[in-house]
Amino acid sequence: MGYHKQRIINCTALFLTALLAHPMSLGAERARDLGIPFSGQPGPLNSITDVEGVTVGHVTLISGDGALRRGEGPIRTGVTVIHPRGRASTDGVFAGWFTLNASGEMTGTTWLQERGIVDGPIAITNTHSVGVVRDSLVAWMVDRGWPADWHAPVVAETYDGALSDIDGQHITEAHVFEALNGATVGPVAEGSLGGGTGMICNGFKGGIGTASRVFTLGDQSFTLGALVQCNYNWDGDELRLGGQRVAEQLPVGRHYHVDRKITRSKNWHPYCDEWNAARAPRTRDGSIIVILATDAPLLPYQLTRLAKRPSLALGRLGATSTDGSGDIFLAFSTSQRGKLSESELQDVTMFPNYALTIAFKAAIEATEEAIVNAMSGADTMIGVDGFKVEALPHNEVKALFKSTEASGF
Repeated sequence: MGYHKQRIINCTALFLTALLAHPMSLGAERARDLGIPFSGQPGPLNSITDVEGVTVGHVTLISGDGALRRGEGPIRTGVTVIHPRGRASTDGVFAGWFTLNASGEMTGTTWLQERGIVDGPIAITNTHSVGVVRDSLVAWMVDRGWPADWHAPVVAETYDGALSDIDGQHITEAHVFEALNGATVGPVAEGSLGGGTGMICNGFKGGIGTASRVFTLGDQSFTLGALVQCNYNWDGDELRLGGQRVAEQLPVGRHYHVDRKITRSKNWHPYCDEWNAARAPRTRDGSIIVILATDAPLLPYQLTRLAKRPSLALGRLGATSTDGSGDIFLAFSTSQRGKLSESELQDVTMFPNYALTIAFKAAIEATEEAIVNAMSGADTMIGVDGFKVEALPHNEVKALFKSTEASGF
């Protein structure tokens, strides 16, 4: 008998519990704290900011409850920004990108693919706020004196319309500027915040997560960091953690509306008292954006190869990359500082092709852990029309991996 059929749900208790939930921040339990094993050596912060110079900023918008009212709420959204060289720099970075499944958007990639360089910050938000965020990045770059007559910044998205008034387009230029100007080095807050505020991942609440890996080539040490906005596999089908299938051992996909008095604007999920009824068809199943940063001197074609590797991390966690999922990845290198002039001859350093496997491995490991960190950092949330998404149950995960360790597996 499966986990779901054994579970008895107290709708009132769950409703009250979820109302008390808040987005997680620094100091929350991360995936390793739950006993989930990962391979590879993380950096000091186990974060994308372990790559020197990289800064991250978030702005989170949470307000309102009850029925959906377009333009009013409930609002569960935000924006996350990454400065590859810090916000004071006006130097670009070599970069490459890859799409595993293209039901999504990442702006600026046509120009990126042509020239192999990303100028300016990288931002992640919700699907219907890509335009305003992109325009805000342009304005910010112009104000900061980025050396070009026109700009094509990178903005990526995932869909938060199950929990938030996505059609209300609540992100403004002021929010984007706040995230840009507030970006810092150091630990990165994870979970339901920034662009990941209203996201769902692997059957539980998702959001923003990060991790890093250190790798060596000869006597030189390099760092690779990953930051993800995970919103894929809403139902948790085939979920794997720590190399083992856990979809039948954890309460994946228990999403439902808590108040039958609120008419659902989308019938994708049932009310609480009928939560294990058949799922209604959906046009998409979320998405995931992965941003990889490294200080290794990879050239654009090597970074394009690197950007393919998060696909294998998704596979480790049981993902299929469904037809309606936008799974889009970008990798950049902070090496070659001051050497990316497009008007003068430049000498650059090239990482050896035959050694790329160690960087590929680091990318897979960091992405896998970043996704689970996003899930571990997120709290239960109630949003539009009383729709509730539960957090990953930390105690159950700890018990699961404690028993696995005790049995020797």
